[in-house]
Formats: sequence, C-alpha cells, structure tokens
Amino acid sequence: MNVRFATFLALLLGSAMPYAFSPFHYWWLIILAFAGWLHLLIQYPKHPLKLAGAFGFGWFGFGGWWLADTIQIYGHLPYIAGLAVVGILAFMFTLFILFWAWSFSKLHQNKLDILWLFPALGTLEEWLRSFVFTGLPWTAIANISVDTPASSWLSVVGSYGITFFILLIVAALVLMLQHQTRKHALLTLAASGALIFIAPPIEVPTSPSHSVALIQPVTPQDHKWDAKFIQDIMFKLVLLSEQGKDADLIIWSEAAVPMYLLRNPNWDAWLQEQVNQWHGALAFGSLNLAVGNKAQSGLFLAQKGEEKRQFVGKHHLVPFGEYVPSWLPFLGKIVPGLADFHPATDDGVLTMHDVNGKEQKLGSIICYESMFPEESFNRVRNGANVLIVVTNDTWYGRSPAAWQHFQASQVRAIENGRYVLRAANSGISAIIAPDGTITATMPWWQEGVVKGKYQALFKQTLYQKWGDTPILSLIFFILAMAGFQSYRRERFI
Repeated sequence: MNVRFATFLALLLGSAMPYAFSPFHYWWLIILAFAGWLHLLIQYPKHPLKLAGAFGFGWFGFGGWWLADTIQIYGHLPYIAGLAVVGILAFMFTLFILFWAWSFSKLHQNKLDILWLFPALGTLEEWLRSFVFTGLPWTAIANISVDTPASSWLSVVGSYGITFFILLIVAALVLMLQHQTRKHALLTLAASGALIFIAPPIEVPTSPSHSVALIQPVTPQDHKWDAKFIQDIMFKLVLLSEQGKDADLIIWSEAAVPMYLLRNPNWDAWLQEQVNQWHGALAFGSLNLAVGNKAQSGLFLAQKGEEKRQFVGKHHLVPFGEYVPSWLPFLGKIVPGLADFHPATDDGVLTMHDVNGKEQKLGSIICYESMFPEESFNRVRNGANVLIVVTNDTWYGRSPAAWQHFQASQVRAIENGRYVLRAANSGISAIIAPDGTITATMPWWQEGVVKGKYQALFKQTLYQKWGDTPILSLIFFILAMAGFQSYRRERFI
C-alpha cells in the first residue's frame, strides 16, 4: 500500500467518525476509525501530517456539512460560500489533529510507548479544542460513551478521562498486531474490560418529586426576529404552556421571547399576568440589557407575585453568531441580531422557590455552552442542583447536528450527577436523568409539551470533587516524561 492510498484510507476513516455519534449511535466506529488511523501512523512514520490532514478533514469537513445549509438559509449567502466556511472550519480543527500526529511522530520512541503516548496526546487534543480559537468541542470523543456500559465512569473521571480510556483501548487493539507488545496489549484490554464490568452505579431517584413542562413551539427561524410575528410567537408559547400550567416549573427555549422586555412594558406586564395564573414558575430564554446597555442572551426566571425577575446570561458566546472575534473583525455576524452580545460574568444560577417554599438552584446552560464540560461543572460548583439547557437547534435543520448537540447534554448529566431539563425550540426537548437516560421526550420538529418529573439533587459526584485536574496532571506527566526521553535520545545519539 503506497502513501497516496494510505492517505485516502485515512480520509475514509475520518469520514466515518460522525456516524459514531447520535443519531446513528455506531459508537464502535470511533474505535475502528482511530485504530485504523493509528495503524497508518505506525506504518508510515514519515508522513504523519498527510495522514492527519486527511483524517481530520474527513472528521470535521464531512461531519460539518450541515453548516453550509445554515449559512445559506440564515446567513443569506450563496451555498458555495457556506461550503467555503465549512472548509475553513474543517481546516482550523484539523490543525489539532495535525498537532496530535506531529507530536506523536516526534515523541514516539518504541512500540510499547504507543500504549500511553497516543491516548495522552489525543486527550490533550480534545482539551485544547475546548478553548483554542474560542473553543468548539463538537463531536467530542467522550460523547460516544453514553451508549456504552462505561458511561457511569463519566461521573468519576469526566469526559477527558473517558477520552483517555477510549484511546487506551484503541492503542491496545493496535498493539495486538505486534508480537512484541501483544502481552501488554492483552493485559491492558483485560484491565479495561474489568473497569467496564465494575463501572460505578449511578443513583437515580425512584420517585422524583418535582414536575416540569418543557415547551417546544417550533418557531420558524425567519419569524423569530421579525416584529410582525411577535404576537403569534407569544400567544403560541402561552397556549402551549396552558397544557403544563400545573407543573412546578415551565421552561421555554433559548431566545423564546425575541425582544427586550424592558423596552416593551406592555408585553412585560402581559407575560407576568400569565405567570401569576400558573401553578409554578417560568424559566424562559430572552434578551437582556446589562449595565452600560450591553446586550446579553440568557435565561429569566419569572415567579408568581414577584415583580422583578432574576436573570443569568450566557457565558460562552458563539463566534460569528453572537459576536465577531477580535482576530477576524472584517467578518459580519451570521445571525441577524439586535446587537453584538457580551458574555455574562454572573454565577449562572437562578433561585426558585417551589410551592412548598423550598429553594431550588437552577443552573442555566444556554445552547452552545452544553458542549463545554467546565460550564456545567461551574454551575454545579456554584450550587445548582438541577441543570436547565435551553437551545434553539432550528439552525441545524433536520441534520444530525441537533442530535450530536443533544448527546453532549447527556454527558453533562452524568458528569455532574444532576437532572438536565432541556427545552429546545424544534427539539430535541427532553428530561435527562443523572445516569444519562431520557425519562421524557417528544418527536423532533413537532409542536408540543414534554411533561415529566425531576429531582433537585445535592450529592457531589467524584468528578465534581476532583474536576479535570487528575487526568490533565497525568497527561502532562506522560508528555513531560516522553519529551525528556526524546531529548536524551537525540542528545546522546
């Protein structure tokens, strides 16, 4: 097999990656794809960048095709421009795969060090992808674990720990092909199997005590910011909410109220009148003007008899959707917004008093934030005993992107040991238990209400206690030792 064919094979392996995630759920594909790519890296040690470029572009380019449709429909740009943006983003995130492969080729000294070096560099790549270029951990490797018996380990080691574990299995499978390393590979696979077998159980309340109604209005994206449709939007939201008016909490999706209520006192008063007639509270996504007239997107909490609503804003904004990064000032926003948004600096937690007078701390996660482990982690650290995810995945059309986004919410539930109440404009709206299972949902792209139960929880998971420090410390220790060994080898040869 020549290098050209190997590069083409790497492209095919990368292109298979998106099928490992929701809605396809062929989780084992990620093991096969990475194993095939690692085998090629070992077989062709002089061509790591070619193999990495092909694999990365297959993963992020083929996997991100839906973005071209979004840019054409909502950004009002030609489809070719949308494809160009997909290509640019694919190139940007392929840089992480290039770094992974290049570092591996430089630090790799013998067959056995593959066992720990490959997973360490892969986990480092995932961590870097969460914040470099503002961060975009889309289709994070650990997300596939929700479909496996190993998912509960997320509550102990978090998504980066699970990433290391998955890539460790990949490395062991590849080393099975080598006679010299077969013994070590078998021991690693046996230990991995044992860890899966003894995966810690996650306690889920057998009788959750609080009721919730998640409103899925399917407001068309081209209507949302058009003033002509404000009345239709508001009346539909309230009409659907009447079906869940006996719930302890009603939740509307991200930017469900597409206006500044402070600038619309009549709508402001009308909305509070509706809340006063309902049994519980209303959490709804909308816009707010912070100090200095800074525009923010976030979550309001309206409670019966309370004139002043609580508000927490979105902390991690979408580049080009909600603001233009300073390093690319010449590009306009994709979203036809009212203003450039500013990130919030609050603690992201709302305080709700239920009908029995007890306090609930609601951790607010706005759309894109659900992909970042630290956002949900920080909300729980700040006292949240339930997580609310509000999103508007209408942008993705009927592509797999909405399901990939949803899968990240399942991971956040397990990591933090909290119920996740997810209200999405067009779906997927669902109640997710602390073990990642879906306890209530409804069909995608259908108007309606998801009704169900949840529990405000207080117990900390081990991941909440330790965070990512242990796994990141291990990774940096491994890489430091590998770097030291490489330095010694080059110095004394």
